[in-house]
Amino acid sequence: MASIDSTTPASTTALPPRSLAARLGITSVTRDELRQRYTQSGSRFVKIMGADVHYVDEGSGDIIVMIHGFASSLHTWNRVADELKREHRVIRLDLPPFGVTGPLRSSSGAIETMDLPTYRRFIDTFMQALGISRATLIGNSLGGLISWDYAARHRDAVERLVLIDSAGFPMKLPIYIGLFNSALVRVSSPWWLPEAIVKSAVRNVYGDPRKIDAVTLRRYVEFFHGEGTRAAIGKMVPTLDFRQVDTNVLKTFDVPALVLWGAKDRWIPTAHAAEFASRIPGAKSVMYAGLGHIPMEEAPERVMVDLRAFLGIRPAHSAAAEQAQQPPQKFAEHHDQLP
Repeated sequence: MASIDSTTPASTTALPPRSLAARLGITSVTRDELRQRYTQSGSRFVKIMGADVHYVDEGSGDIIVMIHGFASSLHTWNRVADELKREHRVIRLDLPPFGVTGPLRSSSGAIETMDLPTYRRFIDTFMQALGISRATLIGNSLGGLISWDYAARHRDAVERLVLIDSAGFPMKLPIYIGLFNSALVRVSSPWWLPEAIVKSAVRNVYGDPRKIDAVTLRRYVEFFHGEGTRAAIGKMVPTLDFRQVDTNVLKTFDVPALVLWGAKDRWIPTAHAAEFASRIPGAKSVMYAGLGHIPMEEAPERVMVDLRAFLGIRPAHSAAAEQAQQPPQKFAEHHDQLP
């Protein structure tokens, strides 16, 4: 049974320095602390499969649902969502076991394993709980896999599909994820995982690590060190076998699709961009020079150029000029089309 509650905005005060034990990952950040620090003005919670799932619901109009990737959170969409909510109802969520949401747990309190069948039940229940019968899905990495898998199972429920550095095809796991295939890491990580490792992983998903600010790094670290998250990741990673995912279903899609990819993605091979684009009939594709695995976070102004064109959205400066709300927004460099 699902229930929906709103929440007050998170505290805007400066975060306290982390103790040595916290920096080493010996202690965990409690769910209450994460909720206090990282909820937003549009934050809500809905009870899904026993968990209080954190999501943000903003704007009005046709619905866009945004699904983040492994070890990320709904915050990765912040700047893109600010643009899209001008003309759409934009819903983004923290997938379990990540973000403010954290792990799913059984009635006995045991952490559930987040394999693909569990994610299927989760996202189906989430959509039903919010009464979403039709939406555009935008997914990154693991969220891309969840998005296109949902589109395959609910053909009439997806209006458009945007895949950003999406998972799905067979691949070697990035070293920062693959570490959790080691029994030693799975056993030790809930009690000791230095923040330096998490920071290194975050820098690795950016094309240019110099773009990452201290606040963003702190958020990623605290979510990874969130209560129960490391144990949940240890149960989840051994199930990540993309060889068992049926990508042939992509050839049967009849939905407008856009494939966006960072040319400096170190986590998922850039060749997979062409695979998605060639298998989904009529899919359009864009490769972003210099960007990494999460281009919508690293350079949202570049990604928005293509999202606007695909979704038929007016540039922000045009809408602002008409409404006399703000001066025109200028966008920097453009993008490179895939062949």
